[in-house]
Parts: sequence; structure tokens; C-alpha cells
Amino acid sequence: MRTLFVSALLSVACAGMAAAHGDLLNHGCRPIAKRSEDLQKRQLTQTGGEGQTVTAGGGASAAQYSCDASTCQLPKCHCADTNPPGGLDPKDVPQFIVFTADDAVQDYTIKSVDQFLAKRKNPNGCAPLMTYFVSLNYTNYAQVTELYVNGNDVADHTMTHQEQPATNAEIDGNLITLNALAGIPYKSIIGYRAPFLNYSRQNLEHLASTGFTYDSSSTASVPVTDPNTDAFWPYTLDNGMANDCNSVANICAGQPKLPGFWEIPMYAIFDERGAAGAHLMDPWLDAANASDVLSWMKNTFTDHYNGKRQPFGIYTHPIHLATGYPGLKDPVDQINMLNQFLDWATTSADMQNVWIISNKQLIAWMQNPVPASQLNTLDAFKCQTPKVDQHICNGFEKNNDLLEHCISDTAGDALNNSPFYTCYGCPVTTPSPQQPNPPQKNNDKTVRTRIPNNCDTPFWDPVGAKCLCSGSQCAFDDSTRPIGPNGANLTSSGSQNTESSASSSASASSDPYRNFNGAKGGRTPCSTVLAWTLSAVAGAVGGAAMIFV
Repeated sequence: MRTLFVSALLSVACAGMAAAHGDLLNHGCRPIAKRSEDLQKRQLTQTGGEGQTVTAGGGASAAQYSCDASTCQLPKCHCADTNPPGGLDPKDVPQFIVFTADDAVQDYTIKSVDQFLAKRKNPNGCAPLMTYFVSLNYTNYAQVTELYVNGNDVADHTMTHQEQPATNAEIDGNLITLNALAGIPYKSIIGYRAPFLNYSRQNLEHLASTGFTYDSSSTASVPVTDPNTDAFWPYTLDNGMANDCNSVANICAGQPKLPGFWEIPMYAIFDERGAAGAHLMDPWLDAANASDVLSWMKNTFTDHYNGKRQPFGIYTHPIHLATGYPGLKDPVDQINMLNQFLDWATTSADMQNVWIISNKQLIAWMQNPVPASQLNTLDAFKCQTPKVDQHICNGFEKNNDLLEHCISDTAGDALNNSPFYTCYGCPVTTPSPQQPNPPQKNNDKTVRTRIPNNCDTPFWDPVGAKCLCSGSQCAFDDSTRPIGPNGANLTSSGSQNTESSASSSASASSDPYRNFNGAKGGRTPCSTVLAWTLSAVAGAVGGAAMIFV
């Protein structure tokens, strides 16, 4: 169904292609002055997504929600409920830490994520996985491919990251471009998060009809200790939404009815008394003192763990925790604080069965909830590495010599505003909502073949246009260990991370990602004309400063 839909959409997009497209710099570098009021609210009161404040959703009482659990049953249907799925006793339920990142994928952001996850292990010895909601401005597709083949959940965050609820073309174009240039099968891109967490009922309906599995844009804004909490476990929309009922129009009270489509609420963080409000994305930006944020996170995590074990969310814009960014002091206190929290949460002898996971893993568990002691029975939680001996361009770092570095021949093309590598053939121009899959450049008279529906990324050879294997024919190395106590399989503390395990080596030292300029002699890089400023990290916000989100 999704393949037919995408084929039809591509035909429409190509027929209606616009001659001009937006400048990546205009999308990626926004004046703080334009949104200074929202940013100040973000830093002083309740925090939402990317400079937005959390609007009170009204809690469970506002939802007017009704669901018959005797007819709404897993794996295809699940009621909004604060109790664990499958009738499990909370003490047997794994405490999940869901780690997500939003926006561009490039060296700064990959290394930012790696400093928290690269050296950690879950209780079964497997590396933690995460969800990356990818928007396309400044994104390097080779690194998206590498994220995916390493097992992470690559999800849709629109093409150009607009502030209003996304158009269908923004959502669908992201899906098409990630398939074409990152080589990710359509069926594997299952999730969506709205930029600025600004979504509409129409967005949810479109996602469900297009074949997505889940959305994760709503907020659980009432503490789990409150009888009116809206911190529901993920649920399907067979009976409508149960979150954001006072802040998003025409949802809740049984609407919209989207059978089998999942909503994963984003679980807010609170201080001990709730006096500082609800903190959602990047809570480390909400206080000058990182120790305050650490206290909020520990307090909320403890409430989740000692309660009904609803997932605990770490929702990041990794650029805010990046190091080595030109003109800015590294956010050392915030980095150390988050690693300290993860060390505490995942190695404590008093809190067992703590796992760092992706949204895709969370959905897999929701569809088949098993006790923490049986997580190794679920394929989604095993560490299985594809066995590929051939030298093909497939996202494995050892094969990065086969990548193509994409530079447009057209003066002023936004394609040249950021490093752009791909296994799957350079486009003639920057993908856009009007043309999400441009023709291949083909200057050297060669054509690389995009991935078909019946092959997975590690096993597809885009140069030879062949699939090495499919389905059960494909081989994997399984390094999953028996589940042990928290910390038993840690190789080192996350705070000791020194190397990046997920970042692509597609850039050579002579062509670093950080210059935001793939063409020699091209436009002056964004980083040379602005300073990315966060008042919680780098000082006061100035009207002339800019921010990249």
C-alpha cells in the first residue's frame, strides 16, 4: 500500500516540480530575535519542543476517552492506560529509557549522541539503540545510512522543518528522500515527530493512511504520581487521542479513530514539587545550574520506576550538546550531567531492568509485552550484525571509499551549503517537497540503483544493482548475551566516551563536515557569519545572534 502511494506521489511531484527551491541557510539558521519570546519562555518556565512551551493537555480527565480492553487487544490494538500492557506486574516490567534525537544528521550531531551512548551496554550486552527524527536541511545521507544499518530507528521529521503543522508534501517528501538517498526501505521508516511538536489531526490521519506505524509528537504533561496523569503507555488510536486534548484542535473525545496507528507520548520531566513546571525536550536548557536538571531527572525517573514503569524519555536536539562548534564554549556541564544521570540510572543496584531503547523497540515490546527477564526472546532487543563480506556501498564504515560526494554544478544551488555524501547516486539538485527524488547527476556516465522493496540496506549493492540476499537467506552474527544485572555488561562509563562509534567517516580531514560547505570556493559557511547561542549554555541571548535547530 505504501509503495503504491509513494509511486503516485512521485509522479505528481515530478509533474509539478518548481524551478526554484529554498536556500538551506535560510532554513537552517534562524534569527533568535524572531522567536526570542518563545525561547525566553522555554528557559524560564515550561518547556515544549524547540522553543515552544508545554500547553497543559488537561490530563486524563480532559480526554473524554473510552476504550473496551476486552475488544481492543494486542498486538493490533491497545487502550490508553497507565498500567503496563499484557497484565504484567510493574516489578516485572523493564524500565525503558527512550532516547531520541531530532533534526539534521551530520558530524556534530552524531558525535553529540555518541558521547552518551557509544560506550554503554544494555543488560544483555547489546549496544543501546535510539530513534533519530531526521529533517533534511544540513543532513548527510551517508550518516543516515550508517545509523540505520547499526540498528537505529530512523524516522520522519519533515523535509524543511517548518513551524506550522506539516503539509503532506513535507512528510511524504522526507520519506521519499530518505529511501532514495539514504537507502532505507520504505517499510523501515515507521515513525514521525512534528517539528516544534506542532501537529494537527490531519497530520495523524495522513500518517496512518500513508502506512506509518507511530507518531511521537504529543505530551504527557501531568506527573505519574498525579491521579489525573496522562502518562499513558503507548496506545493505538482505535478510540482516538488521549493526550494534548486542550492544546490540539479536533482530537480526543474518541477522535480521530485510526485503527492500529500508535501514539507514543513524550513523557515530561518534573522537579520534586512540580513548581518549576513540565520540561520536555532538552531540559538542560531550562536552568543555568546543571545540577538542578539532574535533580529533576532523577526525581521523575524514580517516580516512573517506583510506579507503573511508564517509559522515561530523553528527548534531544543533539546540536545543543555538540562540542567543537566554532565560536562557542563546549557545554561541558550539561554533557557531564546527562552522562551522570545515565550512569546512575543504568548501573544502580537498587534499580534493575533498566534499558536504553528506541521507539521502534518500544513498539515491538508493546505488541508483545514480556517480562524483563524474557526480553532476549524478542528479535528487536537482540544485537545481530549483518554478515556481509562483499565490498559494497551499504552504510558499513569500512566501505565508505565507495561513497559519492555530491556537489551541484549549478551556481547557488543549496546542495553546496552542506557536506552531502550518498551511496545511491548524487542528485542534480537539492531534494525539495516539490521534487523529493531529483534525477541522478550522472556526470561520469554511471548510474547507481536505488534500493528495491524486497531488499534491506546492508545487503543491497547500488553499484552492481543486486541484492545479496533477502529474508531468511540473510545471515547475521548474534552477540546477544544472557540478561544480567544492570551494569554487568558495561564496557565503561558513558562519561568516559572518547570515540564515536556511529559517526560516518565519509568526510576526510581535508573536507570536514563542520564547514557546512560541500563546494570549494562556494558560499561563506553559516558558521563563519553567526554564533549559535543558547542562554542556558553560552550566555545571554542577543538580537543579532542566530540558532541552528
